[in-house]
Amino acid sequence: MTGAIALAAGVTAMYNADTVDETDQRDVAAARTGDEAAFARLVRRHQPAVAGLLWRFTREPAELEELVQDVFVEAYFGLDGYRAEAPLAHWLSRIATRVGYRFWKKRSRRPAAVPLEDIDPAAPAGDVDPAEAGALVQALLALLPPPERLVLTLMYFDGCSTREIAGRMGWNRAMVKMRAYRARRRLKALAQRERLLERLGWTS
Repeated sequence: MTGAIALAAGVTAMYNADTVDETDQRDVAAARTGDEAAFARLVRRHQPAVAGLLWRFTREPAELEELVQDVFVEAYFGLDGYRAEAPLAHWLSRIATRVGYRFWKKRSRRPAAVPLEDIDPAAPAGDVDPAEAGALVQALLALLPPPERLVLTLMYFDGCSTREIAGRMGWNRAMVKMRAYRARRRLKALAQRERLLERLGWTS
Protein backbone atom coordinates (compact mmCIF):
# COMPACT_ATOMS: atom_id res chain seq x y z
CA MET A 1 0.00 0.00 0.00
CA THR A 2 1.65 3.20 -1.17
CA GLY A 3 1.00 6.78 -2.18
CA ALA A 4 -2.58 8.02 -2.35
CA ILE A 5 -4.02 4.66 -1.23
CA ALA A 6 -1.96 4.67 1.95
CA LEU A 7 -2.90 8.28 2.69
CA ALA A 8 -6.59 7.57 2.15
CA ALA A 9 -6.36 4.56 4.45
CA GLY A 10 -4.78 6.74 7.10
CA VAL A 11 -7.61 9.25 6.92
CA THR A 12 -10.20 6.47 7.16
CA ALA A 13 -8.49 5.11 10.26
CA MET A 14 -8.48 8.58 11.82
CA TYR A 15 -12.22 9.03 11.30
CA ASN A 16 -13.26 5.50 12.28
CA ALA A 17 -11.63 5.63 15.71
CA ASP A 18 -14.37 6.40 18.23
CA THR A 19 -12.84 5.36 21.54
CA VAL A 20 -9.97 6.85 23.50
CA ASP A 21 -6.90 4.66 23.12
CA GLU A 22 -5.20 3.82 26.42
CA THR A 23 -1.76 3.81 24.78
CA ASP A 24 -2.38 7.34 23.52
CA GLN A 25 -3.52 8.40 26.98
CA ARG A 26 -0.35 7.10 28.59
CA ASP A 27 1.89 8.72 26.00
CA VAL A 28 0.04 12.04 26.22
CA ALA A 29 0.42 12.03 30.01
CA ALA A 30 4.14 11.25 29.70
CA ALA A 31 4.66 13.84 26.96
CA ARG A 32 3.10 16.51 29.18
CA THR A 33 5.90 15.90 31.67
CA GLY A 34 8.52 16.41 28.97
CA ASP A 35 9.02 12.81 27.87
CA GLU A 36 10.19 13.32 24.28
CA ALA A 37 10.18 9.59 23.52
CA ALA A 38 6.48 9.41 24.41
CA PHE A 39 5.65 12.28 22.08
CA ALA A 40 7.74 10.68 19.33
CA ARG A 41 5.59 7.56 19.68
CA LEU A 42 2.45 9.65 19.26
CA VAL A 43 3.90 11.20 16.12
CA ARG A 44 4.80 7.82 14.62
CA ARG A 45 1.36 6.43 15.43
CA HIS A 46 -0.67 9.31 14.01
CA GLN A 47 1.54 10.80 11.32
CA PRO A 48 0.13 8.70 8.43
CA ALA A 49 -3.46 9.77 9.16
CA VAL A 50 -2.49 13.43 9.61
CA ALA A 51 -0.57 13.35 6.32
CA GLY A 52 -3.57 11.75 4.63
CA LEU A 53 -5.84 14.55 5.78
CA LEU A 54 -3.39 17.27 4.77
CA TRP A 55 -2.97 15.67 1.35
CA ARG A 56 -6.33 17.30 0.61
CA PHE A 57 -4.67 20.68 1.03
CA THR A 58 -1.49 20.13 -0.99
CA ARG A 59 -0.03 17.40 -3.19
CA GLU A 60 3.48 18.86 -3.03
CA PRO A 61 5.68 16.57 -0.87
CA ALA A 62 7.76 19.40 0.63
CA GLU A 63 4.67 21.44 1.53
CA LEU A 64 2.91 18.38 2.89
CA GLU A 65 5.86 17.51 5.12
CA GLU A 66 5.99 21.05 6.47
CA LEU A 67 2.26 21.09 7.23
CA VAL A 68 2.49 17.76 9.05
CA GLN A 69 5.32 19.16 11.15
CA ASP A 70 3.22 22.25 11.91
CA VAL A 71 0.38 20.06 13.17
CA PHE A 72 2.58 18.17 15.61
CA VAL A 73 4.30 21.35 16.80
CA GLU A 74 0.88 22.81 17.61
CA ALA A 75 -0.17 19.54 19.20
CA TYR A 76 2.96 19.44 21.39
CA PHE A 77 2.42 22.93 22.76
CA GLY A 78 -1.32 22.33 23.12
CA LEU A 79 -1.27 18.96 24.89
CA ASP A 80 -2.73 20.48 28.03
CA GLY A 81 -5.82 21.33 25.98
CA TYR A 82 -6.50 17.69 25.12
CA ARG A 83 -9.10 16.40 27.60
CA ALA A 84 -9.33 12.77 26.39
CA GLU A 85 -13.11 13.14 25.95
CA ALA A 86 -12.65 11.86 22.37
CA PRO A 87 -9.87 9.97 20.59
CA LEU A 88 -6.59 11.81 20.13
CA ALA A 89 -7.02 11.28 16.37
CA HIS A 90 -10.12 13.50 16.41
CA TRP A 91 -8.26 16.25 18.26
CA LEU A 92 -5.38 16.02 15.78
CA SER A 93 -7.80 16.17 12.85
CA ARG A 94 -9.13 19.50 14.11
CA ILE A 95 -5.61 20.88 14.37
CA ALA A 96 -4.71 19.52 10.92
CA THR A 97 -7.81 21.00 9.30
CA ARG A 98 -7.04 24.43 10.72
CA VAL A 99 -3.39 24.20 9.71
CA GLY A 100 -4.45 23.31 6.17
CA TYR A 101 -7.02 26.08 6.12
CA ARG A 102 -4.42 28.67 7.14
CA PHE A 103 -2.14 27.33 4.41
CA TRP A 104 -4.89 27.88 1.82
CA LYS A 105 -5.56 31.38 3.11
CA LYS A 106 -1.89 32.32 2.76
CA ARG A 107 -1.68 31.13 -0.82
CA SER A 108 -5.21 32.07 -1.92
CA ARG A 109 -3.89 34.81 -4.22
CA ARG A 110 -1.65 32.41 -6.13
CA PRO A 111 -2.81 30.85 -9.42
CA ALA A 112 -4.35 27.38 -9.43
CA ALA A 113 -1.91 24.48 -9.51
CA VAL A 114 -3.44 23.23 -12.79
CA PRO A 115 -4.15 26.18 -15.14
CA LEU A 116 -7.63 25.87 -16.62
CA GLU A 117 -6.35 26.94 -20.01
CA ASP A 118 -4.27 23.74 -20.18
CA ILE A 119 -7.43 21.63 -20.42
CA ASP A 120 -9.45 21.44 -23.63
CA PRO A 121 -13.09 22.30 -22.85
CA ALA A 122 -14.20 21.11 -26.29
CA ALA A 123 -13.02 17.53 -25.75
CA PRO A 124 -15.88 15.00 -25.49
CA ALA A 125 -17.09 14.40 -21.95
CA GLY A 126 -16.82 10.66 -22.36
CA ASP A 127 -13.11 10.95 -23.11
CA VAL A 128 -12.18 12.63 -19.85
CA ASP A 129 -9.54 10.77 -17.89
CA PRO A 130 -10.38 10.35 -14.17
CA ALA A 131 -7.01 11.80 -13.14
CA GLU A 132 -7.53 14.76 -15.47
CA ALA A 133 -11.05 15.29 -14.16
CA GLY A 134 -9.76 15.21 -10.60
CA ALA A 135 -7.06 17.74 -11.42
CA LEU A 136 -9.62 19.96 -13.11
CA VAL A 137 -11.96 19.86 -10.12
CA GLN A 138 -9.03 20.73 -7.84
CA ALA A 139 -8.18 23.66 -10.12
CA LEU A 140 -11.76 24.90 -9.95
CA LEU A 141 -11.86 24.47 -6.17
CA ALA A 142 -8.65 26.50 -5.90
CA LEU A 143 -10.54 29.46 -7.38
CA LEU A 144 -13.05 29.48 -4.51
CA PRO A 145 -12.54 31.54 -1.35
CA PRO A 146 -10.75 29.37 1.27
CA PRO A 147 -13.81 28.91 3.55
CA GLU A 148 -15.96 27.64 0.69
CA ARG A 149 -13.19 25.47 -0.71
CA LEU A 150 -12.68 23.92 2.72
CA VAL A 151 -16.35 23.08 3.19
CA LEU A 152 -16.67 21.32 -0.18
CA THR A 153 -13.36 19.49 0.26
CA LEU A 154 -14.35 18.14 3.67
CA MET A 155 -17.86 17.27 2.52
CA TYR A 156 -17.09 15.53 -0.76
CA PHE A 157 -13.57 14.23 -0.37
CA ASP A 158 -13.52 13.34 3.33
CA GLY A 159 -17.23 12.64 3.82
CA CYS A 160 -17.63 15.04 6.74
CA SER A 161 -21.06 16.14 7.93
CA THR A 162 -21.92 19.77 8.55
CA ARG A 163 -21.70 19.02 12.28
CA GLU A 164 -18.18 17.60 11.94
CA ILE A 165 -16.99 20.55 9.86
CA ALA A 166 -18.46 23.00 12.37
CA GLY A 167 -16.70 21.17 15.21
CA ARG A 168 -13.32 21.17 13.51
CA MET A 169 -13.40 24.84 12.58
CA GLY A 170 -15.31 26.35 15.50
CA TRP A 171 -18.08 27.50 13.14
CA ASN A 172 -21.81 26.98 13.65
CA ARG A 173 -23.73 24.59 11.40
CA ALA A 174 -25.76 27.37 9.80
CA MET A 175 -22.53 28.99 8.63
CA VAL A 176 -21.28 25.69 7.21
CA LYS A 177 -24.54 25.11 5.32
CA MET A 178 -24.53 28.65 3.96
CA ARG A 179 -20.92 28.32 2.75
CA ALA A 180 -21.67 24.94 1.17
CA TYR A 181 -24.62 26.41 -0.70
CA ARG A 182 -22.62 29.37 -1.94
CA ALA A 183 -19.66 27.17 -2.84
CA ARG A 184 -21.75 24.80 -4.98
CA ARG A 185 -23.29 27.70 -6.88
CA ARG A 186 -19.95 29.43 -7.36
CA LEU A 187 -18.23 26.20 -8.48
CA LYS A 188 -20.90 25.50 -11.09
CA ALA A 189 -20.73 29.10 -12.31
CA LEU A 190 -16.95 28.82 -12.69
CA ALA A 191 -17.29 25.59 -14.65
CA GLN A 192 -19.94 27.16 -16.86
CA ARG A 193 -17.79 30.24 -17.46
CA GLU A 194 -14.90 28.04 -18.55
CA ARG A 195 -17.25 25.91 -20.73
CA LEU A 196 -16.42 22.84 -18.67
CA LEU A 197 -19.85 21.64 -17.52
CA GLU A 198 -20.20 19.00 -20.22
CA ARG A 199 -16.52 18.09 -19.95
CA LEU A 200 -17.06 17.18 -16.31
CA GLY A 201 -20.47 15.66 -16.89
CA TRP A 202 -22.21 18.32 -14.80
CA THR A 203 -25.33 18.47 -16.94
CA SER A 204 -27.95 18.85 -14.22
